[in-house]
Amino acid sequence: MNQHHLTKKEEQNIRTYFFWSIFIKGAISLAEVVVGTLVLIVPVASVGNFFLQIAEKELVEEPGDFIATHFISIVGPATDQLVTAGSVFIAVYLLSRGLVKIFLIVGLLKNQLWAYPTSLVILGMFVSYQFYQIAADHSPFIVALTIFDLVVMYFIWKEYKVVKFYEEVK
Repeated sequence: MNQHHLTKKEEQNIRTYFFWSIFIKGAISLAEVVVGTLVLIVPVASVGNFFLQIAEKELVEEPGDFIATHFISIVGPATDQLVTAGSVFIAVYLLSRGLVKIFLIVGLLKNQLWAYPTSLVILGMFVSYQFYQIAADHSPFIVALTIFDLVVMYFIWKEYKVVKFYEEVK
């Protein structure tokens, strides 16, 4: 048993969970960058209206279609909200959020000590904002994302303790 009270197996488990949580977070961050870029290039209203037209054609062919009806009830207001919120704001928000997290993830994967506390602070700020979004919108997607972010933060903290211990032993 080493000085920080973890067995080699426990350290290995932490490292595995840390890696996979960071890998998934990286994939989500990359998706944010892609979507943010697309929002800058393609007007949100055009995309929303395109899919709404498809759903409306489906309703003409099959009135009362469950999927088309619910799609219109969800996408219609969402498109209006996105246009109202401003495509540029959404694009900049997604791009900056994604790029910051990718930068931090690279630091974490390189075991750079600065990246661990910095990631915890930045993710903590994102989680705080997500709590606000949950209170305002009650979005199940944001709830799931927030829970995942808290799990990622837990494994960043655990991995940081292990990495820091070995840095101090050197």
